[in-house]
Amino acid sequence: MAKSDKRVKVTLECTDCKRRNYITMKSKVNDRERLEMQKYCSNERKHTTHKETR
Repeated sequence: MAKSDKRVKVTLECTDCKRRNYITMKSKVNDRERLEMQKYCSNERKHTTHKETR
């Protein structure tokens, strides 16, 4: 049985160093805008804003 297409994998990119550090899931139905989260960046060694890439 196939998974539903309502949840998709998205990649989060650090706004400071521009590296793609995280992969997460989001709901297409509930969250139509791009995600923006505070996550830890190991390159910057601090918490930075990570935005969804396409």
